[in-house]
Amino acid sequence: MSAKAKSKSSKRSSSQAADELKTNVSESEALYAEAPAGAAESEAPAADAAQADNAQQQADEVARLQVALNDLQDQLLRARAEVENVRRRAQDEVGKASKFAIEKFAAALLPVKDSLESALTTENQTLDNLREGVELTLRQLESAFTTGEISEDNPLQQKFDPTRHQAISAVPTPDAEPNTVVTVLQKGYLIHERVLRPALVMVAQAAS
Repeated sequence: MSAKAKSKSSKRSSSQAADELKTNVSESEALYAEAPAGAAESEAPAADAAQADNAQQQADEVARLQVALNDLQDQLLRARAEVENVRRRAQDEVGKASKFAIEKFAAALLPVKDSLESALTTENQTLDNLREGVELTLRQLESAFTTGEISEDNPLQQKFDPTRHQAISAVPTPDAEPNTVVTVLQKGYLIHERVLRPALVMVAQAAS
């Protein structure tokens, strides 16, 4: 074979080898380019499943919180209703106590009225009988006062107390300390230690 023919044959071999190399490179690049796409496609279902699971967990949590909220709202409504019932019962009891507070004392006064009416209807009474009737009526009245916790305040010879006594005058009294009650014109009365009526008194005047 001539040198020229050998040269042409060598050039064709080199050209074929170059073409084959380009083909292999192109195939490799194609395979490399397809590989990530395939991997992404395989990862997509897993990501979707994770998102779906997360969404389900959130939905379950929302449902649980809604149930808890409904339960708290129900408890709040029940508590409000109970408070309102207690308030109404207390208001009713206060109203009844205010209305019937005097009931016990009024019942204790009824015998006093009965005795007075009986005294007025009795004819030809003697002075002694009349006195006995008055004394009986007075004892009944005192019993009614005890029931109503009404106490008598007779401050004779006591120190004048402006919160319980009412002085109408001061008189010179050598044998009494100044501001001592020397005369009780009208007894005072207390109810549960509260002044119902102050005692009307005269007090000793300080020496000038």
